[in-house]
Amino acid sequence: MDTAAFVEAVEDGNRTELSRLGSSKSLYALTGGEMDADHIYAVVAALAGAQADRFETWADEADGELADALSAAAETERDRASEAAGETDESVEGGLFDGLDDCDGAVERAGGFVAATIVTKKLQEQLVGFFVGQADPTTAQTFRSYGDELGERREAALAALEAVCADESDREVAVEAAGGVITAAYEVYVDRLEAMGVNPKPVC
Repeated sequence: MDTAAFVEAVEDGNRTELSRLGSSKSLYALTGGEMDADHIYAVVAALAGAQADRFETWADEADGELADALSAAAETERDRASEAAGETDESVEGGLFDGLDDCDGAVERAGGFVAATIVTKKLQEQLVGFFVGQADPTTAQTFRSYGDELGERREAALAALEAVCADESDREVAVEAAGGVITAAYEVYVDRLEAMGVNPKPVC
């Protein structure tokens, strides 16, 4: 299983979850139904901060390409969390990336790292759409640039994954870990919508 096959396996195994996380309901769920710029920035701050915390810890415990990729991602997310927090006085509940806590060891963490990047890319696309809808092209472009960075991050994460996987068994472990991260994120999405009386299933 090469890196392309790995991504295909993760996306095929979690197609419904990723489709719904990439729908217009995702930001609605994460903001608690408060679809304004202040709450959107609060979401960005919460999600970026959570990833920065986790990736920093993992980087300290990793070696080689995985440590380098995690350190770069942590720095980017820490900066993004700080910038977003400076735009709002609101706060939102986190938890979308709690599935990363279940990843143990280099192989699982590399798989979880890729999965977090895939989920974040889905949300980034919705952020662009939100600010386009708000007639704020400057901020929309900022989040488009974030998408470019996420593409580069995924390539670095996949290269790191290839470096830590010794055999096909390791790759299967990484696929399972990635699926766990996506499933945990999807469960947050479902729980938040159901708590507001919204059906999470239809994609829109």
